[in-house]
Amino acid sequence: MIRRVALSLVLLPALVAIGAAQTPPANPPPLRLGLGDLMTMLVQPRHTKLGLGGQARNWEYAAYELHELEESFERVERAWPRYRAFSITELLGVTKEPMAAVEAAIKAKDGAKFDAAYRELTQACNACHRGTNRPMVVIQFPAATAPYPDQDFTTPKP
Repeated sequence: MIRRVALSLVLLPALVAIGAAQTPPANPPPLRLGLGDLMTMLVQPRHTKLGLGGQARNWEYAAYELHELEESFERVERAWPRYRAFSITELLGVTKEPMAAVEAAIKAKDGAKFDAAYRELTQACNACHRGTNRPMVVIQFPAATAPYPDQDFTTPKP
Protein backbone atom coordinates (compact mmCIF):
# COMPACT_ATOMS: atom_id res chain seq x y z
CA MET A 1 0.00 0.00 0.00
CA ILE A 2 2.80 2.41 0.90
CA ARG A 3 4.47 1.62 -2.43
CA ARG A 4 1.29 2.54 -4.32
CA VAL A 5 1.00 5.84 -2.48
CA ALA A 6 4.67 6.59 -3.10
CA LEU A 7 4.33 5.68 -6.78
CA SER A 8 1.24 7.88 -7.03
CA LEU A 9 3.09 10.81 -5.48
CA VAL A 10 5.94 10.33 -7.95
CA LEU A 11 3.67 10.01 -10.99
CA LEU A 12 1.15 12.70 -10.05
CA PRO A 13 3.27 15.70 -11.20
CA ALA A 14 3.98 13.99 -14.53
CA LEU A 15 0.30 13.23 -15.09
CA VAL A 16 -0.67 16.80 -14.23
CA ALA A 17 1.96 18.11 -16.66
CA ILE A 18 0.69 15.82 -19.44
CA GLY A 19 -2.90 16.92 -18.80
CA ALA A 20 -1.89 20.58 -18.84
CA ALA A 21 -0.02 20.12 -22.10
CA GLN A 22 -3.14 18.68 -23.74
CA THR A 23 -5.51 21.37 -22.49
CA PRO A 24 -6.13 23.92 -25.25
CA PRO A 25 -5.77 27.58 -24.34
CA ALA A 26 -8.97 29.38 -23.34
CA ASN A 27 -8.79 31.75 -26.31
CA PRO A 28 -6.71 30.10 -29.02
CA PRO A 29 -5.56 32.33 -31.86
CA PRO A 30 -7.66 31.95 -35.02
CA LEU A 31 -6.32 29.51 -37.57
CA ARG A 32 -5.15 31.35 -40.69
CA LEU A 33 -4.55 28.95 -43.52
CA GLY A 34 -2.18 29.93 -46.29
CA LEU A 35 -3.33 30.52 -49.83
CA GLY A 36 -1.68 27.27 -50.94
CA ASP A 37 -3.50 25.40 -48.17
CA LEU A 38 -6.85 26.78 -49.31
CA MET A 39 -6.15 25.99 -52.95
CA THR A 40 -5.19 22.42 -52.06
CA MET A 41 -8.04 21.88 -49.60
CA LEU A 42 -10.89 23.73 -51.30
CA VAL A 43 -10.22 24.47 -54.94
CA GLN A 44 -8.23 21.53 -56.28
CA PRO A 45 -10.64 18.79 -55.12
CA ARG A 46 -13.60 20.70 -56.60
CA HIS A 47 -11.76 21.17 -59.89
CA THR A 48 -10.94 17.45 -59.96
CA LYS A 49 -14.47 16.35 -59.11
CA LEU A 50 -15.94 18.73 -61.69
CA GLY A 51 -13.68 17.16 -64.31
CA LEU A 52 -14.56 13.62 -63.27
CA GLY A 53 -18.28 14.36 -63.21
CA GLY A 54 -18.05 15.91 -66.67
CA GLN A 55 -16.03 12.99 -68.02
CA ALA A 56 -18.74 10.66 -66.74
CA ARG A 57 -21.32 12.94 -68.40
CA ASN A 58 -23.13 13.18 -65.07
CA TRP A 59 -24.47 16.65 -65.76
CA GLU A 60 -26.36 17.08 -62.51
CA TYR A 61 -23.24 16.26 -60.52
CA ALA A 62 -21.01 18.42 -62.74
CA ALA A 63 -23.36 21.37 -62.19
CA TYR A 64 -23.16 20.78 -58.45
CA GLU A 65 -19.34 20.69 -58.48
CA LEU A 66 -19.12 23.79 -60.68
CA HIS A 67 -21.18 25.66 -58.07
CA GLU A 68 -18.97 24.27 -55.30
CA LEU A 69 -15.85 25.39 -57.21
CA GLU A 70 -17.29 28.89 -57.54
CA GLU A 71 -17.96 28.97 -53.80
CA SER A 72 -14.43 27.73 -53.11
CA PHE A 73 -13.01 30.61 -55.12
CA GLU A 74 -15.23 33.01 -53.16
CA ARG A 75 -13.93 31.62 -49.85
CA VAL A 76 -10.34 31.99 -51.03
CA GLU A 77 -11.07 35.56 -52.10
CA ARG A 78 -12.49 36.44 -48.67
CA ALA A 79 -9.63 34.80 -46.78
CA TRP A 80 -6.84 36.19 -48.99
CA PRO A 81 -7.94 39.38 -50.78
CA ARG A 82 -4.31 39.91 -51.83
CA TYR A 83 -1.47 37.55 -52.59
CA ARG A 84 1.83 39.40 -52.61
CA ALA A 85 1.26 42.32 -55.00
CA PHE A 86 -1.74 40.65 -56.67
CA SER A 87 -5.45 41.12 -56.12
CA ILE A 88 -7.04 37.69 -55.78
CA THR A 89 -10.22 39.04 -57.39
CA GLU A 90 -8.23 40.08 -60.45
CA LEU A 91 -6.31 36.81 -60.54
CA LEU A 92 -9.48 34.73 -60.33
CA GLY A 93 -10.99 36.87 -63.09
CA VAL A 94 -9.24 34.64 -65.64
CA THR A 95 -11.58 31.80 -64.62
CA LYS A 96 -14.86 33.67 -65.23
CA GLU A 97 -15.20 33.05 -68.97
CA PRO A 98 -14.03 29.42 -68.86
CA MET A 99 -16.40 28.70 -65.97
CA ALA A 100 -19.26 30.27 -67.92
CA ALA A 101 -18.35 28.02 -70.87
CA VAL A 102 -18.30 24.97 -68.56
CA GLU A 103 -21.72 25.96 -67.24
CA ALA A 104 -23.12 26.34 -70.77
CA ALA A 105 -21.73 22.93 -71.77
CA ILE A 106 -23.27 21.33 -68.70
CA LYS A 107 -26.66 22.92 -69.40
CA ALA A 108 -26.45 21.75 -73.02
CA LYS A 109 -25.29 18.29 -71.87
CA ASP A 110 -22.59 18.51 -74.51
CA GLY A 111 -19.58 16.36 -73.70
CA ALA A 112 -17.28 17.77 -76.38
CA LYS A 113 -18.02 21.34 -75.32
CA PHE A 114 -17.55 20.39 -71.68
CA ASP A 115 -14.14 18.86 -72.38
CA ALA A 116 -13.02 21.95 -74.32
CA ALA A 117 -14.33 24.37 -71.68
CA TYR A 118 -12.83 22.36 -68.83
CA ARG A 119 -9.45 22.34 -70.58
CA GLU A 120 -9.76 26.12 -71.01
CA LEU A 121 -10.54 26.48 -67.29
CA THR A 122 -7.54 24.32 -66.44
CA GLN A 123 -5.31 26.42 -68.69
CA ALA A 124 -6.58 29.56 -66.92
CA CYS A 125 -5.59 28.04 -63.57
CA ASN A 126 -2.11 27.30 -64.89
CA ALA A 127 -1.78 30.80 -66.39
CA CYS A 128 -2.59 32.22 -62.95
CA HIS A 129 0.04 29.99 -61.36
CA ARG A 130 2.64 31.13 -63.87
CA GLY A 131 1.64 34.77 -63.38
CA THR A 132 2.14 34.54 -59.62
CA ASN A 133 5.56 32.90 -59.99
CA ARG A 134 4.27 29.42 -59.17
CA PRO A 135 4.82 27.70 -62.55
CA MET A 136 5.63 24.43 -60.81
CA VAL A 137 1.95 24.11 -59.82
CA VAL A 138 0.50 22.51 -62.94
CA ILE A 139 -3.15 21.45 -62.97
CA GLN A 140 -4.38 18.97 -65.55
CA PHE A 141 -7.48 17.19 -66.78
CA PRO A 142 -7.99 14.46 -64.17
CA ALA A 143 -7.23 10.88 -65.08
CA ALA A 144 -10.12 8.45 -64.76
CA THR A 145 -8.23 6.86 -61.88
CA ALA A 146 -8.46 9.97 -59.72
CA PRO A 147 -7.88 10.03 -55.98
CA TYR A 148 -11.54 9.42 -55.13
CA PRO A 149 -11.82 5.64 -55.38
CA ASP A 150 -14.78 5.64 -53.01
CA GLN A 151 -17.00 7.80 -55.27
CA ASP A 152 -18.88 6.78 -58.38
CA PHE A 153 -19.09 9.73 -60.77
CA THR A 154 -21.54 8.14 -63.20
CA THR A 155 -25.17 9.19 -63.27
CA PRO A 156 -27.21 7.19 -60.74
CA LYS A 157 -29.63 4.68 -62.20
CA PRO A 158 -33.26 5.13 -61.10
